[in-house]
Amino acid sequence: MKNYFSSDFKLGILGGGQLGRMLLTETQKFDIYTSILDSNPNAPCAQICNHFEVGDLLDFDAVYNFGKTVDILTIEIENVNIDALDKLQAEGLTIYPKPKDLRIIQSKARQKHFYFDHQIPTAPFSHFAYLEELHHCLENDIINFPFVWKAARFGYDGNGVKIVRNFSDLESLPNVECITEQLIPFKNELAVIVARNADGETKTYPVVEMEFHPEANQVEYVICPARIEESVAKKAQELALKVVNDLDFVGLLAVEMFQTETNDILVNEVAPRPHNSGHYSIEASYTNQFEQHLRSILNLPLGNTDSKVAGIMVNLVGEEGFSGNVIYQNIEEILKIDGVTPHIYGKKETRPFRKMGHVTIVNTDIDKARKIAQQVKETIRVISKNN
Repeated sequence: MKNYFSSDFKLGILGGGQLGRMLLTETQKFDIYTSILDSNPNAPCAQICNHFEVGDLLDFDAVYNFGKTVDILTIEIENVNIDALDKLQAEGLTIYPKPKDLRIIQSKARQKHFYFDHQIPTAPFSHFAYLEELHHCLENDIINFPFVWKAARFGYDGNGVKIVRNFSDLESLPNVECITEQLIPFKNELAVIVARNADGETKTYPVVEMEFHPEANQVEYVICPARIEESVAKKAQELALKVVNDLDFVGLLAVEMFQTETNDILVNEVAPRPHNSGHYSIEASYTNQFEQHLRSILNLPLGNTDSKVAGIMVNLVGEEGFSGNVIYQNIEEILKIDGVTPHIYGKKETRPFRKMGHVTIVNTDIDKARKIAQQVKETIRVISKNN
């Protein structure tokens, strides 16, 4: 086995945001030298990695030249230049997740076609090169309102997704490649994180339940374990494993799902990296998702994914009406509560609905944890000085 620890080995990460910042906690724990590429010189990782480079993740030369300086390359965001990764891989660089998987996952359209081709249950969909094609299909009754519209590329945190109920809802949409999905009545939005290393060892985290903000379409609460029947949880974990194995994926894959009114499980979409739905694991799990990501890409034995206690994650997002230098108001009040741990992402400026941090609540009683999570949400405010 290669010596990754306290050695001249260099791990490269494309992306220097909050996911990279939390991953650095684990590379520092293992004393793994870590280089990061990000376009923002003030990215959350900039001051705390071993080496930081400024560069555009979608620029071929920036990604290729960075890749030539490291021994293994991974990501904390999937919107990167895949052509550069293909060339690096052809020249012998180890890259996880594999470029072929990132190419599929980068595009919501390719993702949906992959699920369809592999008999992975998902909401019925249509694929359009341009918005005009969608207009044409609606005018000719080929598809019907209502439906979910998604941009094929570059959607995140509620951006690039809209429920369309009539023609006027189409007016604000960009003229880009997109998909439409049938609007599925569902009981719960669930997620399962699966780790897989190059030897094919897999570990599945418990199913989590996600509660969304109605306006921002962002996750407000992640609840672990999900408050669902054991048979439904087992079905969700088995389906997540099928996605990982059908992709022949190496790394950490977050699989977001719907539990329908009839308890069927449908895959919504996946993320090929540590994910918002796994942040609870830092405090609640034997092996948190960031350590597990490292274990999987370095082909180390995977850690125990069981929870020690129930965990709930509350996202800290910028409050509406506030932009500028951030203030975390009432943070002292939530620090008085047992089992509450805030994580601040190192972003100096807030704006409405920007992810600025999260808070984990752990408790032996999931219902009590949920009540404390509500209290936390109602107490802490992410605001700015100049409002």
